[in-house]
Amino acid sequence: MREELNILVQAQYPLIYVVTSEEERAIAAIAKVSTQNKTFVWSVTQGLVEQMSDGAGQPNAPNGRTASPSMAIDEAIKWKEDAIFVFKDLHPFFGNAEVNRALRDAVARFKGTRKALILLSPVKDIPIELQKDVVVIDFALPDMAELNKVLTSQLGKSRGYPLSTEAREKLLKAALGLTHDEAEKVYRKAQVTAGCLTESEVDIVLSEKQQIIRRNGILEYIEEDETIDAVGGLAELKRWLKQRSNAFTERARQYGLPQPKGMMILGVPGCGKSLIAKTTSRLWGLPLLRLDMGRVYDGSMVGRSEANLRDALKTAESISPAILFIDEIDKAFSGSSGSSDSDGGTSGRIFGSFLTWMQEKNSPVFVMATANRVERLPSEFLRKGRFDEIFFVDLPNLDERQEIFKVHLSKRRSDISRFDLVQLATVCDGFSGAEIEQALVEAMYDAFSQDREFTQLDIIAAIKSTLPLSKTMNEQVTALRDWARQRARPAASSVAEYQRMEF
Repeated sequence: MREELNILVQAQYPLIYVVTSEEERAIAAIAKVSTQNKTFVWSVTQGLVEQMSDGAGQPNAPNGRTASPSMAIDEAIKWKEDAIFVFKDLHPFFGNAEVNRALRDAVARFKGTRKALILLSPVKDIPIELQKDVVVIDFALPDMAELNKVLTSQLGKSRGYPLSTEAREKLLKAALGLTHDEAEKVYRKAQVTAGCLTESEVDIVLSEKQQIIRRNGILEYIEEDETIDAVGGLAELKRWLKQRSNAFTERARQYGLPQPKGMMILGVPGCGKSLIAKTTSRLWGLPLLRLDMGRVYDGSMVGRSEANLRDALKTAESISPAILFIDEIDKAFSGSSGSSDSDGGTSGRIFGSFLTWMQEKNSPVFVMATANRVERLPSEFLRKGRFDEIFFVDLPNLDERQEIFKVHLSKRRSDISRFDLVQLATVCDGFSGAEIEQALVEAMYDAFSQDREFTQLDIIAAIKSTLPLSKTMNEQVTALRDWARQRARPAASSVAEYQRMEF
């Protein structure tokens, strides 16, 4: 950011908008750009005051005469020498016509000089009058080198053992996405909690990222206890995921591999799509963020929904590498093509913004999306390049149903040798994984009410009393299978192998 800012000042850009919540760090960077010139900082509480030359200390005494933003801008216009004027949190005053006019006057008067006016704010809120005159810079969060200075400083205050290179890298990567102050605080918290800073305190550092997600309100940080082995069947899909378990490491970059973009999982409801997405987080060792599209859509203010999506995606990028999970995306974007009639085009704009982000993102955010009704999804969403792969999860076959029974029975009983898994799997032909689990739970309730252990016959009785989705929604399931046969990769290894042999 400092290099870009220096270029803009040298090129005589009069109005620069810096988006950041790290005021002190940003002002220190600005002061280094302005080494030959004076730097003035304005706030509504302090007025316009001169900043110390190194940018690290406190500014001079408050100037109450310039507490008014329009008067402070007027003082900047009158200043004869080259200087940089930093205005903190000016955006609440953009509704004031006098302030907007004063800014436009400053832009006109600063032309041809080395004076620049920098607006410093945590939110981007530019009045229409200034949109042609302002250039916007996003002040990046600290990189590994900056975080290393923070960690080294904190280690210097402790009496812990020296960190190995691997342990230091893990602590630094865990803090990526935090501000300078957040990183400093969480390293201090880890040291107070454990008495020292070691690789074991990585989880404490990661907990600070959960706080970022909670503050966002649109994203949800999901912690999944289950491993991918808890998913019955879907061997081809699991093999694909395991192959990419180290895809976000530096070793993969040095090998020449690109960062994975994402995957779409289509299929019959209740067949493990969401569980696969959740357990991938543990497999890859990455945080899992669920994007709640219902919270994105906010009709209280024009443009608020689009801003919600931008904020959510920016937050996901800030704590990357991470997995962004969107469950039942077909419901979220099903009405995007004709949304102008129903919601003024909001859904269409959000859909377009999301597509653009997926296409252009460079950050290691892996998108995992699930869908049940493929016909509801716009065609642009499914074209090659949006996702690395599109998988189809069908109803489990005989072997997979046995594996699903084994998984669920083993969760509930240590010894399952008394159950005939082949018979159970045969009886529940056409059942999804969720329906198999529910039949088992129903059998257990029935036996529990009679104060006895549940048996093979109890499970069979529960299965026979259940009408599976494959029968109640036969047409929908058949249509989904027909679509996926030529357009998606099968998640089951047996089907995948058969298709390869057929080809």
